[in-house]
Amino acid sequence: MSGHEQDPPAELSLAGSVVDKAIEYMMGQNVPPVAIASALLGGSIALLSRTLDDNAICGILNNAIASVRSGELRGHQHS
Repeated sequence: MSGHEQDPPAELSLAGSVVDKAIEYMMGQNVPPVAIASALLGGSIALLSRTLDDNAICGILNNAIASVRSGELRGHQHS
């Protein structure tokens, strides 16, 4: 196993960068964080629904819920 197997795919890095810039822009426009997050979550779920069945989407959402409940996301906050 090489260390490169843990690197995110180029497409994921690009998508992440674009989303980060969009968030920066909206924050600069004084869009409330909850509105930004809600719009991104809604758009993400809509996009997933185009290619995945409901059970797969529920699995992704359940993983996200588990991360929230475990406190895993708290370590990534920029307070």
